[in-house]
Amino acid sequence: MREELKVRKVKGPDGVEFEVEPLRDYYCEAAPTVQPAAYTTIIEKFFNWARSESLWILGFGTGCGAIEMRPLMTPRFDAYRYGVQWRPTPRQSNLFIISGYLSTKTLKRVIRSYEQMQNPKYVMGLGSCTINGGMYWDSYNTIKRLDHYLPVDVYVAGCMPRPESLLSGFEGLKKIIRAGKGEGANQYAEDFDWYKANQKSVIKDWDMPDYNW
Repeated sequence: MREELKVRKVKGPDGVEFEVEPLRDYYCEAAPTVQPAAYTTIIEKFFNWARSESLWILGFGTGCGAIEMRPLMTPRFDAYRYGVQWRPTPRQSNLFIISGYLSTKTLKRVIRSYEQMQNPKYVMGLGSCTINGGMYWDSYNTIKRLDHYLPVDVYVAGCMPRPESLLSGFEGLKKIIRAGKGEGANQYAEDFDWYKANQKSVIKDWDMPDYNW
């Protein structure tokens, strides 16, 4: 465990010494909970339509597929007309695109970022690597099945999918959200122990809380 995460004694401004355990004191230990629909059907349908037209992507390129997202911001593809926007922090985002191969080391940061995103939130697997490892299928440090570690709403196959494929993926995700089936966050909460066991089975240096919200 890293030095800054170990239990230590700290002296406060009043001179009183107390013990700090970073993983328990700096984070909440509460696990995620299922968030049921809070309103009537017609209101939820309206909300789901609004959510589908407001896809805010976390600006976190996990692999080579991140380069395919750049052209989407240009006039040629103009993703903004589809209600798609890139945001710099997990707190502002509701869509996480795992863009290409995902290493075990990066998975650790992906989990932390995903858990900090607000509900409802969605995950898109971009490229063959997120489905079966792609060209890295026999690599010891590449994640082969993304859906064993995070709930995936949409896969966009290819190596590497073109920007047009990404736009098609966005349209597919919008249909899922409008239908009220974009329940990845609730699925993660329901099967939290299973996801966490899978995550810890590949991340050997687990030095963060079980839930990072």
